[in-house]
Amino acid sequence: MRFEPRNKKTGTLRARRLRLVGALCAVAASAALVTGCGSDSDKASSAEATSKAAKTIPKEAPSESPTGSASRTRDQQERKDLLGATKVTYDKAAATAVDKVPGGKLTDLDLKDAADVKDDSDDDDDASASPSPSASASPSGGAAGPQWVAEVAEKDGTVHDVRIDAVSGKVISSAPESDQDADDKKETAGWLSRVKQSPEQAAKAATGKKKGTVTSVGLDDKDGGALVWSVDVVTDDWNKTDFEVDAVKGTITHEETDRD
Repeated sequence: MRFEPRNKKTGTLRARRLRLVGALCAVAASAALVTGCGSDSDKASSAEATSKAAKTIPKEAPSESPTGSASRTRDQQERKDLLGATKVTYDKAAATAVDKVPGGKLTDLDLKDAADVKDDSDDDDDASASPSPSASASPSGGAAGPQWVAEVAEKDGTVHDVRIDAVSGKVISSAPESDQDADDKKETAGWLSRVKQSPEQAAKAATGKKKGTVTSVGLDDKDGGALVWSVDVVTDDWNKTDFEVDAVKGTITHEETDRD
């Protein structure tokens, strides 16, 4: 049997070891490469997911919807609050006011909150106006809630101020105006003799043009002597439109919307 020299075997063994080590290194390198690729893939997937999430989630969530109170002006919010607290419609308030003045006709009717009513009272300083027997506090608190403030004129032009609780419909006070003089009465009587359209007809003409809630009806004269009913209508967007309706013909002569 022939034996190969030891140094040759050693060299061969060393070569085998080197080949084995090389193979192991190659496997390790492949594993590292695969691991590296997997890491890059994970990073790419994570980045893609983050990008999608950023597109889905708004940068800043709105505190309210576009129709919420944050989008309303101060005047719009006040109209909403006032009408939300009101239970008596203008036509019922008008009928109640006229009933307090036998033979009288409505010349003005306005829906006001308690603060506005108080300001009017302070300005008028009407010490002679005494409340009617029904002027006791209504279930809504009477003067503390919204009110319909009406003016009803007798045939001779004497104007009575009538205040009605806009929640219960009860009369809070009723009395003739204390600061009327003969000329004032004559002018009012002259207006009444010329008017052909009732306030209800004027309000119907206005709401026929723009659907909403009537908050004011008032008789006024324009330049040139024309008589008009001024009708305020609040629409469901809480804007107010003022209509001028010819008090003789019943046609709308002017329309203006307050968007504040």
